[in-house]
Amino acid sequence: MKTRAAVLETIGLPAPYAQSRPLRIREVELAAPGPGEVLIRVRAAGLCHSDLSVVSGDRPRPVPMVLGHESAAEVVECGAGVTVGAGGLRPGDRVVLVFMPSCGGCMPCMEGRPALCEPGAASNGAGTLLSGERRLSLDGAEVNHHVGVSCFADYAVVSQRSCVKIDFTEAELSHAEAALFGCAVLTGAGAVINTARVQAGSSVAVLGLGGVGFSALLAAVASGARELVAIDLNDAKLELARELGATACVNAAAPDAVERVRALTRGGVDYAFEMAGAIPALELAWRITRRGGSTISAGLPHPDKRFALPPVQLVAEERTLRGSYIGSAVPARDIPRYIDLYRRGKLPVDRLMGERLALDDINLGFDRLASGHALRDVVVF
Repeated sequence: MKTRAAVLETIGLPAPYAQSRPLRIREVELAAPGPGEVLIRVRAAGLCHSDLSVVSGDRPRPVPMVLGHESAAEVVECGAGVTVGAGGLRPGDRVVLVFMPSCGGCMPCMEGRPALCEPGAASNGAGTLLSGERRLSLDGAEVNHHVGVSCFADYAVVSQRSCVKIDFTEAELSHAEAALFGCAVLTGAGAVINTARVQAGSSVAVLGLGGVGFSALLAAVASGARELVAIDLNDAKLELARELGATACVNAAAPDAVERVRALTRGGVDYAFEMAGAIPALELAWRITRRGGSTISAGLPHPDKRFALPPVQLVAEERTLRGSYIGSAVPARDIPRYIDLYRRGKLPVDRLMGERLALDDINLGFDRLASGHALRDVVVF
């Protein structure tokens, strides 16, 4: 079948993207789902910095590629071998897409850490589905999949292991809201709940208030953080952070930002979450973490970037520096839990929603994202 899709053919075109148009809306050929795969109709897809970093070249990926990784969709057709029925997938099911398919058989998967699936990481890097196959083509040439999802399209073929079924109607949970649980919420809330295991009464700082950073902030509030410092370059986002539960806000550009945070928290925070994907943010997060505290990074800077760490602090101050990928999630467990918290008013994810866009306006959406002012804009199909 044919489907309209946003295809990235050239990496590194300059902004403004509405003029350079790195993403071209093309009619691509979509093959039928293979064994263990499903055809989905995409209903909503969020614009994330992980997509922008591919457009800019900060995260090199093979091109041409249909971008997009944060999505809510409906199952249209199941390939051979897909588990159907109770506990499986069937046509008509609503699903949230996960950008790291888990094979279930590698060592990280068997240890209960599917976010670190080895075959999943290999297929994502190669631009294929978990099967190693590509189901996209354009003018007879293969087109790469973005982290097994490629949801900036009307339809997509994905591994069944990239899908988490959700049992909520559109009236109960809109497609646009559901999409955020596949990346922003899963990553941000998971960093707080799974990776750091923030305890009630702790002091927390969140650096970088995009969709992931705001989700971390909401999870820190839900976890009972006693002090919660929001840090960003955008004053409007800092004001929203205060409305959502931050006890203090600091602009990262302030020359005394470190001193202000340390004064506010009597020597530094128990947990500092770096969500900006920038080395200066990681350095700031490290400097505001107290003795014995933990610095957690879920940002993804360019792979060539380096961070200078004073090793003596690791020992003399018993400090911890940790990475958090997809919020250390078990998606089939965590996505329904986070949706339940949202529906109970504990994770007000709807406050993070930005503009709703058409697929034809996607380059403009990435200009908004690159400006640092946008919240979570979503393409609605």
